[in-house]
Amino acid sequence: MSSPNLDKLVAARQLKAEKPDRKEFEGLMRIGRARLQDAVRAELSYESRFDLAYNAAHALSLAALRRLGYRSENRYLVFQCLPHTAGLDPKHWRVLALAHERRNAAEYSGILETDDRLLADMLHIAGLLLSKLASVAPP
Repeated sequence: MSSPNLDKLVAARQLKAEKPDRKEFEGLMRIGRARLQDAVRAELSYESRFDLAYNAAHALSLAALRRLGYRSENRYLVFQCLPHTAGLDPKHWRVLALAHERRNAAEYSGILETDDRLLADMLHIAGLLLSKLASVAPP
């Protein structure tokens, strides 16, 4: 499937057009679902839950992109494409962009600011993505 907005990113060499792969899509969905299920476990540390929620949202966002026949090597861009790949409101990708910034701070400087609201929002958005993607035909 082609999208004019995503095709512009291909022309700008920010995305790659690549044939959708059902096995890859299903694998990303499985990974996203498993990480989301684990991220809601209150007995885990905040750091673990944050990583799981972030990676669940990323896997599901990537599944949405791959389903339409696009690939990105940029995590941030995968989130920015959500209005075009999953029909999510721009406010959702902005939350994931903030999570991405916090993830990078944790990965590269060892600083992870505890933010229960951000974690709850990531869990909500990953749940929305899972629901939307589960209701569409795989590639």
